[in-house]
Amino acid sequence: MTIELPDARGGLRTYEPRTEPLVLAAGAPFASRTVFSAAHVVADPYADTTPDSPAAVDWDATLAFRRHLWSHGLGVAEAMDTAQRGMGLEWAGAAELIRRSAAEAKAVGGRIACGVGTDQIVSGTLAEVRAAYEEQLALVEESGAQAVLMASRALAAAARSPEDYLEVYGHLLRQCAEPVILHWLGPMFDPALEGYWGSSDLDAATDTFLEVIAAHPDKVDGIKVSLLDAGREVALRRRLPQGVRCYTGDDFHYPELIAGDEQGFSHALLGIFDPLGPLAAQAVRVLDTGDTAGFRALLDPTVELSRHLFRAPTRFYKTGVVFLAWLAGHQNHFAMVGGLQSARSLPHLARAYELADGLGLFPDPKLAEDRMRTLLHLYGVTP
Repeated sequence: MTIELPDARGGLRTYEPRTEPLVLAAGAPFASRTVFSAAHVVADPYADTTPDSPAAVDWDATLAFRRHLWSHGLGVAEAMDTAQRGMGLEWAGAAELIRRSAAEAKAVGGRIACGVGTDQIVSGTLAEVRAAYEEQLALVEESGAQAVLMASRALAAAARSPEDYLEVYGHLLRQCAEPVILHWLGPMFDPALEGYWGSSDLDAATDTFLEVIAAHPDKVDGIKVSLLDAGREVALRRRLPQGVRCYTGDDFHYPELIAGDEQGFSHALLGIFDPLGPLAAQAVRVLDTGDTAGFRALLDPTVELSRHLFRAPTRFYKTGVVFLAWLAGHQNHFAMVGGLQSARSLPHLARAYELADGLGLFPDPKLAEDRMRTLLHLYGVTP
């Protein structure tokens, strides 16, 4: 049976869905790479909310999805941009998410790292930015999770020089109980972060970033780089102090960066590993055997889907991620925090369905097809 899907030109094209999923079973813990999936949150569709009201989260479905990721051996990167931090999920909701997910991770033995930011304030002085970071850092450490020091919109607005970044991050790293992950999120993910590290010149910003790490290498487990520039990431990871990892956040070039070269490789902390979780896990286990070609054979075909989901404006990639979670049966609706299910067009979603189905990502292809048909019907698409 075929399905008629809308295309970007305003027409319909015929697609024949696959009938069998890709069979992917859980396996041994990863040996060669540390891999996190940045996980989305599931909205409560029955909550009477508006785009400006506090987020309403379906906690059962949200935690169930994290158990799904843990069951395949992936770590969970919690309360980060994939979870709509700064795009619908405010600090109070993020704090509750961190508490619940950290407790769940402890119960099932899953690895978890949680985002530490400053989103309880919109703007402020450097002292107020430090205090906001400290409040969140304390909560994450008290929960037992690893901290990810995220880029701060408030710091980007308040800082006047690279020295301001050095002072704020140095202050935070000196008080961290355990090594943290530093997160450099590019402006394609959040325009308010333009000029982070004190310069729009990426070479100068990189020098400041490395200066922060060099001053406190014992407090930095690794860095997460989300600049969508593979060459820059490789050059950066080669300059890291011994023992500091590079976690790729490049959703355009992740197979080559994780595979690495003769001088090193990247670990992973990726939003695309939300929909790709089981397939990504299998690929890493193949890589653990030393079979780089087999790893690339599994993961390279997923890049087209990832580039589609993360196309400009990149910050709306979450819509495609949640859409695929609905089609895959991980949640029973396509509502999102802040109403962001409307952030991508029907042709965009249709193409996401086609690419994901072609990869065999849906455990029940018929369910995914039926849900895609339901969405088409709601949009008035008549073959």
